Amino acid sequence: MKYNEFNQPVGESLCDFNMPEFPNIQNLTGQYSKLEKLETKHIDDLFNHFSMPEDLPNWTYLPDEQPQNYKQFQAYIEQKMASQDPYFFAVVDKQNNEAIGILSLLRINPKNASIEVGHIHFSNKLKRSRIATEVHFLLAEYVFETLGYRRYEWKCDSLNQPSIKAAQRLGFKYEGTFRNHVIYKNRNRNTVWLSMLSEDWPTLKMIFEDWLVKTNFDSEGNQLKRLSV
Repeated sequence: MKYNEFNQPVGESLCDFNMPEFPNIQNLTGQYSKLEKLETKHIDDLFNHFSMPEDLPNWTYLPDEQPQNYKQFQAYIEQKMASQDPYFFAVVDKQNNEAIGILSLLRINPKNASIEVGHIHFSNKLKRSRIATEVHFLLAEYVFETLGYRRYEWKCDSLNQPSIKAAQRLGFKYEGTFRNHVIYKNRNRNTVWLSMLSEDWPTLKMIFEDWLVKTNFDSEGNQLKRLSV
């Protein structure tokens, strides 16, 4: 423990701290997937997935309602394309270049080296696939190694158990619940906070890379061993 001249405990010195960069990239490529800066070319694919009745449950914990037609959906995506915070990516299947989901980096705070992943909307085709895991690996690697952030956050509705379980599977650690934190869709939201730190990343990276090797998947793309962080 470090103490100041008044014999008070204080945090560790960060004299060598370098402010991280703001997200500014067009493409992150993995073995099975790509994260591409959200663009007009992704609209048709995403509309085909996100406008289906089967996708409606995926909108429950998002701040937006499902658009009713193509024109509304186009405006919805174009608004996200223009945003710098959140900074949106399309999740693209590398095998056929089909956009099958979106996510973003948001609450971008270079001064405190903190950034969040959110607005995650994975189509039913994307869920529980190796692509769904790989894109989170690609984004975390970008956040820590390229941009230089020290804190990577995940927040969600405390009732959204699939999101909490997904975050914990990926290595995010539960930090607490903010009660009556947000009002959205005329509902209360208690918000669960989870995080991953830069010092966690080297070990997590090795676990991800070990899980993502092609020999860990059968001919149908099913995992042979589970991701265990």
